[in-house]
Amino acid sequence: MTDRIRPGRPGRPRDPDRIAERLALLRRRALVARGVRAFFDARGYLEVETPCAVPSPGEEVHLQVFRTEREHPDGTRQALFLQTSPEFAMKRIVAATGLPVFQLARVWRNAEGSNLHAPEFTMLEWYRPGADLAALMDETEDLLRAVLPPVVQRAGRDIRIDGPFERLTMAEAFARHAGLDLLPTEGDAQALAHAAGCALREGEEWEDLFFRLLMERVEPAIGRDRPTFLTHWPASQAALARRDPSDPRVALRFELYAGGMELANAFEELTDPVEQRRRFEADRARRATLYGADPDREWPMDEALLSALDDLPACAGIALGFDRLVMMAAGTLRIGDILWMG
Repeated sequence: MTDRIRPGRPGRPRDPDRIAERLALLRRRALVARGVRAFFDARGYLEVETPCAVPSPGEEVHLQVFRTEREHPDGTRQALFLQTSPEFAMKRIVAATGLPVFQLARVWRNAEGSNLHAPEFTMLEWYRPGADLAALMDETEDLLRAVLPPVVQRAGRDIRIDGPFERLTMAEAFARHAGLDLLPTEGDAQALAHAAGCALREGEEWEDLFFRLLMERVEPAIGRDRPTFLTHWPASQAALARRDPSDPRVALRFELYAGGMELANAFEELTDPVEQRRRFEADRARRATLYGADPDREWPMDEALLSALDDLPACAGIALGFDRLVMMAAGTLRIGDILWMG
């Protein structure tokens, strides 16, 4: 019989040492999870669980997925993918029940890794029938105040959680921090480059430049002293959200930023199956153009979701990075610090 505890590899701490170093942070993780569940229980949400291995992991153009395979009892095989989000399954549950639901879901995104990214992480998602974007922002503020200290520190700055969060439309943010009128340029990369006073890079399209300016000029300037909701995104940047009836150039989407970190992404959900199929088909065509024939990027359309949209009530839904929320609570800059086996 071999020893149960073996020396670690040279230069690599053993699990007991690594976990002991982070135990206080990991205890904080457990407390935040407990607080999240208490928050949603008190508001009448139902906690749900959805499958991790799914036939259709989503239609986001650029995400890379983990592919696996199911062998059925009769010997036939089916390609499956580890979910990048539980969104599609949770919408089907809301469509079937009409209930507000939440989930702390394990999700996977391949080829990711940094101080803010891990290939396997935890996503907090919730869907609230009858809510609009403003109501969901209110609820998100309430959640952060319930599970975070009144003031958190990130990169040496105090971020106030106990006061009102900033709310900026994307057009306002680009006017204030990038000095340009964003919406009239949509789809015209040269017009956006001219307005921004920058040169287009080789092969750069409007979407590419939009995100470059967002990351270089807007994101560093928001969420510095208090969290910021960045709302009303250009319509092309919200494939699962309703367009704003008062301005069809924009979609009813927000992202939440704090301390240089994106925390959440939310929509007033699109409930039109015809329009949703059209958008999915456009995403598929773009993915094929960018990446060609690749079995790791090809899967069946999620017909179950499309069939459910006729029954999906008007609602708003949000995906919030639970690990990043814990990072805010614990005051750490590395996602690995708050993962049990990070």
